[in-house]
Amino acid sequence: MAGRKPLGRDAPIAERAPEIIRRLKDAYPSASVALHFTNPLEMLVATILSAQCTDERVNQVTKDLFVKYRTPEDYLRVPEEELAADIKPTGFFNQKARSIRGAARRIVEAYEGRVPSSMADLITLPGVARKTANIVQGNSYPEAREVDPDAGIAVDTHVRRLAQRLGFTTQQDPDKIERDLRAVIPREEWFRFTYVLIDHGRAVCKAPTPRCEVCVVNDLCPSSRV
Repeated sequence: MAGRKPLGRDAPIAERAPEIIRRLKDAYPSASVALHFTNPLEMLVATILSAQCTDERVNQVTKDLFVKYRTPEDYLRVPEEELAADIKPTGFFNQKARSIRGAARRIVEAYEGRVPSSMADLITLPGVARKTANIVQGNSYPEAREVDPDAGIAVDTHVRRLAQRLGFTTQQDPDKIERDLRAVIPREEWFRFTYVLIDHGRAVCKAPTPRCEVCVVNDLCPSSRV
């Protein structure tokens, strides 16, 4: 439209967000979860293991882990120390072992051995907060996610960093960051755009030094060094 001011990094987020989303989606058309899984239980365990660990390392560990442990009961049959040893390469293995066994026990006792599909139920599992619940639901139960009023956006370290740098939020708390993201990102984009942000964070918008010179949204980003 004639006379309309071009979008810039100082424009309100409501004006910048649609173009940022469009460009990043175009840049990462195949963005998806990097963790390997074949069922909801594997997705849950892999996501718990991914905390403070690379997806590549998790996939190396779960290649054998998922052969040994196939059901929630399997995680409860062995001593906690044995499970911790099996997942040791992922780091923080004692805490992760407790979380996995706690979640497995809850699944057996409350959900007849099946990983629940709703956010409300998923966050009742020990070691599962909204980030993990969003990842598990979005990847394992896409139909449930579509109609779940509690569904949202998984805020991991990459999503948090990009949301702050792009000016989508000024918050530090993951739940508040998620709230702000939900306000500016269309609902139908929540699940996929999570992985778009993650891929961009890994490839370009790195910590501590972003590669702003090759960023497709550097002209719309208030943190750009270009």
